[in-house]
Amino acid sequence: MSLPHAILTALLERPSSGLELTRRFDKSIGYFWSATHQQIYRELGKLEAEGYIRALPSEQPARGQKKSYEVLPAGRDELARWTAASQDPKPLRDTMLLRLRAAAVVGTAGIGADLRHHLTLHQRQLAEYEEIQQRDFPPGKDTPQDRLRHLVLRAGIDLETFWTQWLTHALEEFEQLPEPEPLPEPERR
Repeated sequence: MSLPHAILTALLERPSSGLELTRRFDKSIGYFWSATHQQIYRELGKLEAEGYIRALPSEQPARGQKKSYEVLPAGRDELARWTAASQDPKPLRDTMLLRLRAAAVVGTAGIGADLRHHLTLHQRQLAEYEEIQQRDFPPGKDTPQDRLRHLVLRAGIDLETFWTQWLTHALEEFEQLPEPEPLPEPERR
């Protein structure tokens, strides 16, 4: 996914200003595609220059007023083209997994505490997603749009469930391990 497509999606759902987009990203799209305020404003400028969006006319003088944007037909076409295109999944890149691999050769200092910290964060995120599911997707709310949005949320719930289960198992395993012997340092010439 790319930031321009995330912005087009959000603007098609509801025309917004850059500040409103930032707030909406923090509460929805940002769970799986984050962006800073500056990145959003930079992309809004690019999307406007490409003819994908336009600033809505303001009822008051523009100076100091926040601009709201809407998607133009070319922007909708670009989002539809991107949505229909095939994309391969991205390989998983997680620093905790790499650090565990490195701990096998240099020692495990700090890893246990960080595993517990990650578990707490994932448990917190899972609870937040479950709360959103209960609040936003009650039984009977099943329009096609709602069902697709719920699928995205379910992906988050399933991923956080995976991480909490894996981290729980990793901590159990980690606590039973003796400290590994570091590999010998290579000879220096």
